[in-house]
Amino acid sequence: AIQTVERKLKVTTRYGGRYLQSIGGLDGSLTAQRDWFYYVDGIEGDRSAAEVRVHSGDVVWWDYRRWTPATEHIPAVAGAYPHPFVGRDTRVVGDPAVARTIARQVGGSVGALGGAENVIVISGKLPPETARIRPFRHGYRLELGTGIARKLSDDPNALRYRF
Repeated sequence: AIQTVERKLKVTTRYGGRYLQSIGGLDGSLTAQRDWFYYVDGIEGDRSAAEVRVHSGDVVWWDYRRWTPATEHIPAVAGAYPHPFVGRDTRVVGDPAVARTIARQVGGSVGALGGAENVIVISGKLPPETARIRPFRHGYRLELGTGIARKLSDDPNALRYRF
């Protein structure tokens, strides 16, 4: 995963090349509690990025943020949608205020199987432009407002790099 970003931008590493220190001159800092975190297909890395082999079609996301006990571990990002739902047991549900066609189209973009590992909830009760993701059972729960759900039904990449 580190080599992927090295091909496009100037990077520095630390701890023997195992962890990213900077991208394009933006440095991590233990003192300021800011660092680079990575995601592959929307899922937070669980080991050194130097150990991660990426494949054609994978989405690699580098996130520079201040870490605190509350933000040190963010398990998934909605902005990598349709990952981490593609190829996984996913169910799409919508409340009665949501057209079934939108839920079907969103489900089609991830290959929804109707299972319970992941769930995508489309709700008219949320602000229309809401997209939030959190752990759910052994997968993830993505909650979408109707505005974002409509955009995703037209373009599965509508969230890309936004959240």
